[in-house]
Formats: sequence, C-alpha cells, structure tokens
Amino acid sequence: MAITREKRVIQLLPTLAYGDGVGNDTLAIDEILKRNGYDTHIYAENIDKRIDGRIVSRISEMPATSENDYIIYHLSTGSSLNGRLKSFSGKKMIIYHNVTPPEFFVPYSRQAERLCQEGKRGVKILSGVADYCLADSEYNKQELLDAGYQSEIKVLPIIIPFSDYTKKPSVKVVQKYKDDFTNILFTGRIAPNKKQEDVINAFYHYQKYYNSKSRLFLVGSYSGMEMYYERLKRYVSTLGVKNVIFTGHISFDEILAYYSVSDLFLCMSEHEGFCIPLVEAMLFEVPIIAYQTSGVIGTMNGCGIPVYQKNPLEIAGLMNYVQDNKQVRRQILLGQNERLQAFDNRKIEREFLENLEYFMGLN
Repeated sequence: MAITREKRVIQLLPTLAYGDGVGNDTLAIDEILKRNGYDTHIYAENIDKRIDGRIVSRISEMPATSENDYIIYHLSTGSSLNGRLKSFSGKKMIIYHNVTPPEFFVPYSRQAERLCQEGKRGVKILSGVADYCLADSEYNKQELLDAGYQSEIKVLPIIIPFSDYTKKPSVKVVQKYKDDFTNILFTGRIAPNKKQEDVINAFYHYQKYYNSKSRLFLVGSYSGMEMYYERLKRYVSTLGVKNVIFTGHISFDEILAYYSVSDLFLCMSEHEGFCIPLVEAMLFEVPIIAYQTSGVIGTMNGCGIPVYQKNPLEIAGLMNYVQDNKQVRRQILLGQNERLQAFDNRKIEREFLENLEYFMGLN
C-alpha cells in the first residue's frame, strides 16, 4: 500500500557507515520502502562520504515531523538522538541492534567505552518512547524486556540481500590464496568483544599440532581500535604463529574472495547482537565453529559446531576433525544450508512489511 506525502516513513540513526551491518540494514529497508511505494528518506548525524547523498541527509536537514509520520530509529550506540527522539512528532518504531557492553573497551578506547555507556543509557531512556520494536534476535529482545520496554517487540533478523554475494570476488585475492593451504577465517571489525586473540590462540594450536600448512585471515577494519590491534600483533609474535593475515578495511569484492577461498569459519566472539558473518559463512558453504554466546546462539540455532568452553587445544582438534572428515563436513553444511533458509531476504522482507503495516495500523 502506497503512503502519501502526508504520511512519511523516516529512518533515523546516529551514523550511516559504509559496509556496516546497521548501515546495510538501513539501506536495505530504504530500498524495500521505495520499491513498495512509501515516501521515505534516511537522516543521520554522521554520514560516510561514500554513500549516495540522494539517499541520506543530515539530521539538521530533516523537516519538522507531524503526527502523520512514522519514524524508524536504529538503536545501536550512544547518540544525542537517544535523548531527542521523544521530541519528534509521529509514531516511533525502534529497531534494536544491541549495544556492546562498555567494559570490553576499557583498556583500549575511552571514546568507544563512553559511546557504549551512553548507548546503554539510551536503551533505558527510550523504553517509554517506543510505540513498537523490532529486535534482530531473541537475545536483543530480552535486553529490551530487561530494560523495561512495554511496547510490543517482534524478532526480525537483519535484512541481508543474498544477491549481493553472487557478485564476482576479487581475482587478485583468489589467485593469491587459492592453493594447498588450509585457510581459516574470521570476519568482523577488530574489536575486543570479538576476541580475535582467542581465534589466534586456537589457530596457533591447530597449526602447531595438526596442520603447519595453514593460514588465518582476520578480515575487518581496526580503525579506532589501534591499541587492541597492536596487542593482537604482539600476541601473534609472542606465540610464533605463522601466516596470520590482518586485512584491515577492504572492499566488498575482497571480502567475497576471502570467503570463497576459506575452509573453515572460526568465531570466538563474546558479544554479538546478531553476527552477520555467520550468515555469510553459511552462504559460502564454509563450515562454522562458533563460541555460543549472546546473539550467536540464536543465529546459529544449533547448526555448525557449537563451542561452550574456550579450550584452544580442543577447538584445534575440532578444526582438524572438520577439515579431515568429509562426511562430517557434509553434514555440517547440510545443517547450515537448512538454517540459512530462515534468513532468506525475500522472507525477511515480507515479514518486515507485515510488521510495518501492523505498526502503522494498516492490517
């Protein structure tokens, strides 16, 4: 159902970043809204210069809202918007992507710690502002309930356009790493909650005791987390582990290439609201070993190989077991492919529109 200009759907968020999970979800929703005839626009406090200016504008340029407007606010960090949202006219839907606990950042970034502290306060402040909520996962929904949210809360995974992953991967990366080495992958920004040191430790034991011809790709930007990044590099040096590659921020076709040349995805993260890379690994049919915590539990939903304790030698043994046993590998991939159907973007799009229409009182 098309909405007239007297009834706009406005998306708000603190930062629209290029390649960021929250940003990608916002852009995917914008495309869905426009395709279905809604009058819509995105407004953000901070905008990545690589994003088309016709899609997004600064908050300062947002026209006054009215009671006929519908506001979708993406909540994931500290922002002045957390305190200002109540002042905007119109019905308000909050999409909760989770806020990383600030204690993870204490030794590494005062700014990140402060933003997460403000974000956690914002979650509580907004409990009385939301008319309707969508949470990326059951874990995120429970956090809203614990914060005292009284509005209706539905769980809806992040929208991941599967067609994007059919694009051609970087030939340069594929040619460089498609060989007889076993490639282990973790994708995610270099950040202390992601626990890349635990990935490195498990890989060290795998390389030492099982497979010297192995590599570890740690794919993700370390911007703003330079202290943590330097600590990880020192850790690699201290262990004496070989072939650990930190890619830093890379292009999307390079990300596709790292998935395409990898044999195993290893996730030791201790805090995730959803964890998009797990779905990406499913798409590329890369077996997953993942520590079971926070949003990871719901995203995996029993597929892959779950890990409940971080014993690096045991994890290394699991890595070897998956890599050397074709039947086990086949069974893991069957389970992952089955789980992947829950994240089909066509299904999620339909569910999003149903939730939006319900929020707007159209059904």
